[in-house]
Amino acid sequence: MVTMGNQFLSGEVLPFAAMVAVECVEVAIGTLSKASMNAGLSTLVYIVYYNFLGTLLLLPSFILRRRRSDAPSLTFSILCKCFILGLLGICLMQIFLFEGLKYSSPTLEGGISNLIPGFTFLLAVIFRMEKLDLRKASSQAKSLGTIVAIIGASVMTLYEGPILLGYTSSSDANNATDQTVEAQQSNWVLGGVLFTGASLMLSGWNILQTATVKEFPEQVTIVFFTCCFGTIQCAIFSLFMERNLEAWILVPGIGIIAVVLSAIFGAAFNRNVTTWCLEQKGPLYVATFKPLFVVIAAFTSYLFLGDALHLGSVIGAIIIIVGFYTVMWGKAKEKAMMELEEIVCEPESPNGRSPLLHK
Repeated sequence: MVTMGNQFLSGEVLPFAAMVAVECVEVAIGTLSKASMNAGLSTLVYIVYYNFLGTLLLLPSFILRRRRSDAPSLTFSILCKCFILGLLGICLMQIFLFEGLKYSSPTLEGGISNLIPGFTFLLAVIFRMEKLDLRKASSQAKSLGTIVAIIGASVMTLYEGPILLGYTSSSDANNATDQTVEAQQSNWVLGGVLFTGASLMLSGWNILQTATVKEFPEQVTIVFFTCCFGTIQCAIFSLFMERNLEAWILVPGIGIIAVVLSAIFGAAFNRNVTTWCLEQKGPLYVATFKPLFVVIAAFTSYLFLGDALHLGSVIGAIIIIVGFYTVMWGKAKEKAMMELEEIVCEPESPNGRSPLLHK
């Protein structure tokens, strides 16, 4: 009984608690970074500094791990995969993500991030990590759910709607011109497009990270090199795009707080925990927790940033969640059918009886 309890704790409870913590940290980082950018911190400068500090924080554990006698040898193939992981999961994904935050809000980010399970499923089918047979109900559910989730994300991006929570002051409303309103709507759409790109990058990262950690089961090394390569890529890109030298000077305030906390909890904590969960439970399990993000994001944005919660965000989020859990239902049905087929196809026992009948 103790052994079964320990297995349940390590196999189910710990991954669940870890992913809930990851989503809470993601929302906190998004809210903090939004506040720092509102205060004038450059998006690119923030990305470079916090990833550089995160790499320094990961360095001691990497050195200690590599000094162990049982440490597996690094290959050029693994380093190449870490380079691609850094490009997808850090450089491109974070540039899209934080630029999107600058134009919109963490609430919209939370809604669009629910596309990640659908993108993960599509990429898994393309790379033959998932089976797709439209004659089966499970495949139909996965396909339909993916389409519904994309429709929901489109609603969140293109339709803002009236305010449900929060408010716009009457003086601001009276002074707002049509040109300002059009600019805000344009920024909202641009933010949605950038978040969609970030979700696609992260979906690719989830799949490649899962394959890499199964091939080279040493997550500390993989996370370190991914963070290191991603930081270098971000720095090269940022030096070309951010040429204002004053923007690279951090002054005491919300900017430094955002960089330090993002490095500790985002680069060091979240990436290690997410990689561990990917190894233990797979990419679709990790993606399951994304709908939780939108609830936390809406609450924190309203509470700490004063962002209003719009009807379009609620409708779009509901559609996305329905689509996502349709995909998950298809996955569960597919898994049950595979387990049943394995039982039926087992060889007969020595007494000549079928294992299925014997049970």
